[in-house]
Amino acid sequence: MTTDARAHQARKRFGQNFLHDAVVVDRIVDAIDPQPGQTIFEIGPGQAALTGRLIERAGHIHAVEIDRDLAAILRRRFDDTQLTLIEADVLKIDWHAAASKPLRLVGNLPYNISTPLLFALWPIADRVIDQHFMLQREVVERMVAPPGSKVYGRLSVMLQFRYHVSKLFDVPPEAFKPAPKVTSSVVRMHPRPVHELPDVNASIFARVVAAAFGQRRKILRNALAEILNADEIRDAGVDSQARAETLSVESFVDLARRAATKTLTPECRLA
Repeated sequence: MTTDARAHQARKRFGQNFLHDAVVVDRIVDAIDPQPGQTIFEIGPGQAALTGRLIERAGHIHAVEIDRDLAAILRRRFDDTQLTLIEADVLKIDWHAAASKPLRLVGNLPYNISTPLLFALWPIADRVIDQHFMLQREVVERMVAPPGSKVYGRLSVMLQFRYHVSKLFDVPPEAFKPAPKVTSSVVRMHPRPVHELPDVNASIFARVVAAAFGQRRKILRNALAEILNADEIRDAGVDSQARAETLSVESFVDLARRAATKTLTPECRLA
């Protein structure tokens, strides 16, 4: 890390907590296993703790950084043969344009944008090789939660529908400067091959899932009243008295397929 990077003050509005533990950095990079020739995008390189190690292994990476001061430091440290830097809000990136080649996505994601970003990346999953992110542990627990868990919800269903998701390891607060008040976790996400995906309208699936979890205490008959009635829910092989958190991803697929036989407007957005 350069002297000017160390002097940079973390900015709360960007949710900055900079990773500085070399052992943790090496463990993350080993899990990613970057290779020359791969198109690797780092989201939020910050003080470049991961960036430098990724470049050592891959030769060249892309990165997205919103903080103009950090972007300037990155440009001074790495030349164009090592780093292609996009200075922008990652939530405003045109990922369809960026994903002209299969991508590997990595990053220590700011906690305040982690869930919106995961949903923003959902539509380009077919162009992604894998994703390795560090997130708040509670978010990762939601991502990998099984049906019936207290933290199983919309995020769990949407991500497990599209990815194989696995938690790799926890990272303690003291691995960062400034130290956050929560523990972080590293998660690996492998998009499911298109041929493995259920034959279902993704927009309708997203709408059904969002409605089902809109008010967690409601039974499905009430939560899905604007989409399916009790008989239609039963036609899908699902108990209309059940609550959303008890349903498997496959049951949501069955509900979406039943809903697809009806005219539903407007289409649901993922985020």
